[in-house]
Amino acid sequence: MPWFRNFIHLVKQSPPQRKPAALMAHSPPSLTQLLRHFSSSSSQIHSNHPGSRPTKGDEKPRVVVLGTGWAGCRLMKDIDTNIYDIVCISPRNHMVFTPLLASTCVGTLEFRSVAEPIGRIQPAISREPGSYFFLANCMGVDFQNHQVHCQTVTEGVDTLEPWNFKVAYDKLVIASGAEASTFGIKGAREHATFLREVYHAQEIRRKLLLNLMLSDVPGVTEEEKRRLLHCVVVGGGPTGVEFSGELSDFIKKDVHQRYSHVKDYIHVTLVEANEILSSFDDRLRVYAIKQLTKSGVNFVRGIVKDVQPEKIILSDGTDIPYGVLVWSTGVGPSSFVNGLEVPKAGGRIGIDEWLRVPSVQDVFAIGDCSGFLESTGKSVLPALAQVAERQGKYLAKVLNDVGKSGGGRANGATALDLGDPFVYKHLGSMATIGRYKALVDLRQSKEAKGVSMAGFSSFFIWRSAYLTRVISWRNRFYVFINWLTTLVFGRDISRI
Repeated sequence: MPWFRNFIHLVKQSPPQRKPAALMAHSPPSLTQLLRHFSSSSSQIHSNHPGSRPTKGDEKPRVVVLGTGWAGCRLMKDIDTNIYDIVCISPRNHMVFTPLLASTCVGTLEFRSVAEPIGRIQPAISREPGSYFFLANCMGVDFQNHQVHCQTVTEGVDTLEPWNFKVAYDKLVIASGAEASTFGIKGAREHATFLREVYHAQEIRRKLLLNLMLSDVPGVTEEEKRRLLHCVVVGGGPTGVEFSGELSDFIKKDVHQRYSHVKDYIHVTLVEANEILSSFDDRLRVYAIKQLTKSGVNFVRGIVKDVQPEKIILSDGTDIPYGVLVWSTGVGPSSFVNGLEVPKAGGRIGIDEWLRVPSVQDVFAIGDCSGFLESTGKSVLPALAQVAERQGKYLAKVLNDVGKSGGGRANGATALDLGDPFVYKHLGSMATIGRYKALVDLRQSKEAKGVSMAGFSSFFIWRSAYLTRVISWRNRFYVFINWLTTLVFGRDISRI
C-alpha cells in the first residue's frame, strides 16, 4: 500500500529530535508531518495511486467527473461501472436537492432530507477498487496530457495545509456548476448569505434563531429590534420567491405563537430590479404578488448599489436595514471555468450538439458550466436542474455506448459515431409561494401556449413532482414524513 510504504519511509528517515530518550520511543510523526511528507513526495505517491495514475491495458478506462451537482450525479448514477471506473472530484461529498433547500431554512424539512451522499448515488465509488471520490477543487486541466490538477479542501482544519495532486483521465466530464452572481456589487459576498448549499441554509437558520433571541433581550432599542428581525431577500427569481414564501409562513404560523413579544417587529422584504418570476405566465406572476403581499412580504423595486454589515443601499439612495440578508440574483461562471483555455458561450464552456468540448479530445461539459456554441445554431440553455439532469442522463448513455464500442480509452473515440445529438425539451416551471400554494407553468416558453395553474392543487403537484425526483427512497421517505408532520402539526420550533 503506497501510504504505508511512505509511512515506514518517513519513520526511518525522520531526523533525530532533541528529546529525552524515554520520550523518543513514544513520539511518532504527527498527522501534519505525514501530510507534508506526502505532499513533498507527491510525484511518487500519485504515480502509484490506482485512482490517479494513467490506466493500464488490463484496467477499465477511467471517467473523471468534476462536480456533484444535478448533472454530475445523474451521469454517475447511469454510468455502466462494468465498463468504466469512476473518479469524482468535488469540494463536497454529497448532492444537494436545491429545489427544497429553502424549506430547510425554517424547519419545514430537515437538512438530511435534501442531501444525498455520493456513495449512495453511485456505490461503485465506495466499493470498486478503481473508483474513488476525492474531496478537492480542480485548479486546472492539462488537456494534452489528459490530466486534471487538483488541490485538497482543508477549510476549517487549521493543522492541515492543502496539497496538490494530479489525476489522469480517459474521459473527462466537467460538471462543476456555476457560482452565485453578485454583479460586482461591493460587500455582497462578505455580508450576504447565498442559498445554494446545505451550510447556507444552516447559516440562515442559525441567524434567524439568534436574531429572534437577541431581539427579546431587555434594553434592545425599538430600532435595533426592527433591524434584527428584518429579513431582506435580493432577487425575485424562483429561489428568492420560494424562500420569501417559506419565511412568511414561518412568521405567521410559528413566530407569532412562540415569540409573541416581538411578532410585530419581524417582516420580510423582497428586492428585485425588474419583475419577479419573469419567466412565468403574467397571470401567475400577479397571483404570486397578491398571495405574498397577503402573507406580509413587502416588495421593493430597485437596484442594490452597496451592501454594508447592517444595511443595503439602493441606487436611488434608499437604505434598507437588515438582520438577515439572502442573495439570490442568479449565477455566473466560476473562476475555474473562466481559467480554462477553451471556447466559451456566454462565459460558459462551449459545447457541440453531443456535449463535447470540440477543441480538445475526450472532454465533455454538462450543467450550468456549459453552453452551446454559436456554430451549433442552438441557444445557450438556462441554468436549471432539469437541463443539467437531462444532460447527465444523455451523456451517460453516450459514454456507455462508446465504451461498448471499444472507444473508452483516451483518444479511442475519435472515429466513433456518437448517435443522435442532445435535444432539450422544456417541461415547464414550478415555484411555491407559501401558505400551501404554488405556481405550475407547463408551457415550453413564455410565448408558447399551454397549461398554467396556481393554488393548492399546484402545491400538491409541485411537492409530488419533487418527491419523485429525490435520488433515494430514504430521502423520499424523509421528505414525505417531514411534509406530512408539518402540514398536520406545524414545525417543531425547537429545531429552528
